[in-house]
Amino acid sequence: MIQRIQTLYLLLVTALMTVTLFSRLAWFGGEGSEFGLYAFALKDAAGATLHSTVYLGILLSLSAVLPLVTIFLYRRRMLQIRLCVVEMVLLVGSAVMEGIYYYLGCRVISELPFHTQGLQATIALPVVSLLFAWLGVRAIFRDELLVRGADRIR
Repeated sequence: MIQRIQTLYLLLVTALMTVTLFSRLAWFGGEGSEFGLYAFALKDAAGATLHSTVYLGILLSLSAVLPLVTIFLYRRRMLQIRLCVVEMVLLVGSAVMEGIYYYLGCRVISELPFHTQGLQATIALPVVSLLFAWLGVRAIFRDELLVRGADRIR
């Protein structure tokens, strides 16, 4: 199981999405105060929640757990391929939702007279995870072709 390259790809997707889940995605500043966009909320510097982003948090949680579950289904390669495709859809959805919540955060902060915003590097991790999920699908498919080819020889 661990010797397969797709296991490493899926572990990497799990690790990247876990980092995305627990770190700050973007920051906003205005009138001497700073706000941060996290997976489950838009928070101010004191930690008070300004806006709930629970749907983004749920989507990021699902996209962190699904590749870990997929790793242990190594005997059912076609199911693994389907779950990886579902993972890729979740990753695209989480990237879109991050953009939407970033835009909404900009709108909340734009009411202040002086405001600025910035992105953290972790906001791009779902796109990087999408690449590794795609590489995992390719490796699983190659394994399936290898097994089918070996069955034909018998």
